[in-house]
Amino acid sequence: MHKHRLFLILLLAALLAAACAPQNQPPSSTRAPVAVRLPVGYIPNVQFAPLYVAIEKGYYKAEGLDVSIDYSMESDNVALVGAGQLQFAVVSGEQVLLGRAKELPVVYVMAWYQQYPVGIAAPLSENIQKPADLKGKRIGIPGLYGASYIGARALLAAGGLTEQDVTFDAIGFNQVEGITSGREQAAVVYLANEPVQLRALGRQISVLKTADYLELVGNGLITNEKTLAEQPDLVRAMIRATLKGVQDTLADPEAAYEISKKYVENLAQADAAVQKEVLSTSIEMWKAERLGQTNPQAWENMQQVLLDMGLLAQKLDLSKAYSNAYLP
Repeated sequence: MHKHRLFLILLLAALLAAACAPQNQPPSSTRAPVAVRLPVGYIPNVQFAPLYVAIEKGYYKAEGLDVSIDYSMESDNVALVGAGQLQFAVVSGEQVLLGRAKELPVVYVMAWYQQYPVGIAAPLSENIQKPADLKGKRIGIPGLYGASYIGARALLAAGGLTEQDVTFDAIGFNQVEGITSGREQAAVVYLANEPVQLRALGRQISVLKTADYLELVGNGLITNEKTLAEQPDLVRAMIRATLKGVQDTLADPEAAYEISKKYVENLAQADAAVQKEVLSTSIEMWKAERLGQTNPQAWENMQQVLLDMGLLAQKLDLSKAYSNAYLP
């Protein structure tokens, strides 16, 4: 009887000691959040509404992340992620392949844009209805680099044309002025930007969308091999929170627009109809049966375009360039 009582006393003492002992890992609510600087490669814009939503609604915070958005140049971001100076960035698929060709260990882990966001716009008077109609045209383009150049070359190829069949005029991001002034017969555009502006000015235009002719890899979230190997849960957390922002924006664009006013200077004073059309056009390029998933065939297509352009010297191991394994 005494032995039984002694056993109960010892058991109770052990349980009390365990309850009072400090835990090895504090609750996530008390841990210091992980600071993440996220470059997006463009100026503050309503097109980044999902990121603003994820920040404003605390989705990143709930995952233990303190995310700040960095509006710096895309090619620099790939190099910084590859060098391990940044853990994440939002970039386009061709930048990943060009980076890996330079032995930068970057990996695309979440598709944001399901459609490549580049096209060519022209006044209706130019009668450009299909890629072959671009032959002989003077086409304004930001420059012979980046996603706009890739998308334009893909459209030329779809029409059986080469760069020698057109005249590319490097005009920076002045496509609207190039068309309205009559200097350019067509211009390479981002589908959610210049076509919306041109129509708001009352211009009647046709738009050839690269995605209508070839599936390529649009903007998405990248990280590096070191982060994937050492902090896979961090990658999953970043993806989960970002996709919640995308989901909320798809479900309630009006609320996302209102949140964006806090993050985009002068958005509240801008033409609301135009800016909401920018957001609406972007949303159409984000939609997918499974948000975040990237299509292997789009990577094959992207690699082939880069090979044809001479931007890649040889084929890469695409299985190392992207992964769907970290999606929710």
